Amino acid sequence: MMLTIHGIKTSDTMKRARTWLDDHGIAYVFHDYKVSGIDRQSLERWCAAKGWDTVLNRAGTTFRKLDEAAKSGLDQDKAIALMLEQPSMIKRPMLEGEGVLVVGFKPEIYAAELKA
Repeated sequence: MMLTIHGIKTSDTMKRARTWLDDHGIAYVFHDYKVSGIDRQSLERWCAAKGWDTVLNRAGTTFRKLDEAAKSGLDQDKAIALMLEQPSMIKRPMLEGEGVLVVGFKPEIYAAELKA
C-alpha cells in the first residue's frame, strides 16, 4: 500500500509521525503543503470523510490570526477556501492511502490503522 503523508516539513508533529513511520519500516511519500500546495479535490475528499471541522486546524497560529469576519459563519465551503489560501490551516499530518485516512498523529492510531 502506498501512503502519502501531507503536512509541513517543520512541524514537530510531522517529524514525530515521519519518525514513527520510518521506525516501523512503512514506506510513504511526503507532500509538503508549503512547497506544493493542496488541491481542492483532496480537501473535499478529506472533509467528506472526516468533517471540515476536523480537517481545519483552528488551534494553529494562522487561523487564530484571522480577523473575526473570516472566522465567523464557517461552513465547509468557507473552510476549504481558507485552507486552499493558507494550507497551514490544514490539520497535520494527514495520512492517506488505500482505505486509510488519519488526521493528526497518535502512535496507537497509526499502529491500528497500519497494522504495525
